[in-house]
Amino acid sequence: MKKAFPDHWSFLLGEIAMYSFVIIILTGVYLTLFFKPSMTEVVYNGSYQPLRGVKMSEAYESTLNLSFDVRGGLLMRQIHHWATNLFMAAIVIHLLRNFFTGAFRKPRELNWLLGITMFMLVMVNGLFGYSLPDDLLSGTGIRILEGVLLSLPVVGSYVTMFLFGGEFPGDLIIPRLYVIHILLIPGILLALVPLHAVVLTWRQTHTQFPGRQSTNRAQYGYPFFPVFIAKTTAYFLWVFAACALLATFFQINPIWLFGPYDPGAISSGSQPDWYMGWLEGSLRIMPAWEINLVGHTIPMNVIVPALVVPGILFTGLAVYPFVERWVTGDHQIHHLLDRPRDVPARLGIGVGGVIFYGGLWAAGGNDVIAHTFEIPLFWTTWFFRGLVIIGPVIGYAIAYRIALGLQHRDLQLISHGLETGIIRRSPTGEYTEVERPVEDRLTAAITDERPVAALPVGRPEREGVDAPESRKALGRVRGALNRHFRADLFVPPQRPNGGHGNGNGHGDGEAHGEAELTSGERRSIEP
Repeated sequence: MKKAFPDHWSFLLGEIAMYSFVIIILTGVYLTLFFKPSMTEVVYNGSYQPLRGVKMSEAYESTLNLSFDVRGGLLMRQIHHWATNLFMAAIVIHLLRNFFTGAFRKPRELNWLLGITMFMLVMVNGLFGYSLPDDLLSGTGIRILEGVLLSLPVVGSYVTMFLFGGEFPGDLIIPRLYVIHILLIPGILLALVPLHAVVLTWRQTHTQFPGRQSTNRAQYGYPFFPVFIAKTTAYFLWVFAACALLATFFQINPIWLFGPYDPGAISSGSQPDWYMGWLEGSLRIMPAWEINLVGHTIPMNVIVPALVVPGILFTGLAVYPFVERWVTGDHQIHHLLDRPRDVPARLGIGVGGVIFYGGLWAAGGNDVIAHTFEIPLFWTTWFFRGLVIIGPVIGYAIAYRIALGLQHRDLQLISHGLETGIIRRSPTGEYTEVERPVEDRLTAAITDERPVAALPVGRPEREGVDAPESRKALGRVRGALNRHFRADLFVPPQRPNGGHGNGNGHGDGEAHGEAELTSGERRSIEP
């Protein structure tokens, strides 16, 4: 109960995701009381006049009744949908925070893998969830899913027949997606979320940023009870309020405007929820490539965007901690985080990934962009093709240079202090600006010592003889990557008054930090 919790705002991103998940579960239970996961054809005679007398599935009819005839039904539907969008957004931003700060390093590799797994599960469950109403928009998404499955070599047709229970659309896909959406994936998430957010977090020291008397062994923050539990409860209510306000004032997924699903129709300007937009974009910008092999056609225009691109993205995220460890030779335990500027190479890789993902996401609306700005659709398509290939490289270079600029600014702040805007003229006529020294506690995040992010791998060359590690191609690649990664790592500068210190001006916060904690704060020493 007295475990110290860091108080930095970025640690609340994971809590937004957790609380959104709780809201999704609560509202989902309400929705299951009224939704009928059936594809049996009925004639609608509900209160929505434009669709009266139209044939539709029971799933679509029950969703209309839930929206117009059940008290609070539409509000609950929209809270459920907005909470899902917020859940995915919080997961993505939380993942980026962990990546840019190096929170995935030893001993948290398992927690990182759990996070990636939950990311994939939530994305799939979101796809299945908005497919359940069986409206024209969600039915189009199911049609795309069928096309992706059919593109699989050899097994595609068998997998499709197994999932749909026959020819598309059949009469089983909605009940099957319903079971997966409300039982299978939520059950797995209910096991993984506490493991990821509570069990492993409690077993390990919390990560924290340098400064404020934090070290790789000392934890600075407020106790779980009563401070953190009171703050996090209030935060849950804020997240719920945000979802409720969005659901009240901002319409989302108005299925009554789309009409029931018709395999022979599709609405113009159709886009999925934002978190599936990157897959939609990859399908839209992929050239129409096909390979004819031994009498079989392999549709690369579907396999690459729907299977290869997600495979590269999620596999790359999963293995990155281990690749970085191999490149850097860093097997240390890290409880102190890196500021993103401290490791320019990692920052550049992350920004490149963001541009790749964001380019695909924006490409999912290439038709809307073309229509809105009155430009040819092919122009937008070719622009996004170039963006996802060239954009990450440019983003890497720019982010790397920005990180170096921020490092130089930090060094300038330590050596010269803050600019005051006051200009003085000396007796010799020289003009100089008055600079004010910055207090140690304000520069602790810059000057405090921390474990290095990368170590040299292998021994250096001796008298022109290559090191044993560089005699193979893989060793040379590792050495080159290691040198590049270490080239511009931030090195904490010495304080002007001598010593590195721990943010309290004494040079060693271990001995003197306890006296400076304010009331209610706690600093624990953990192995």
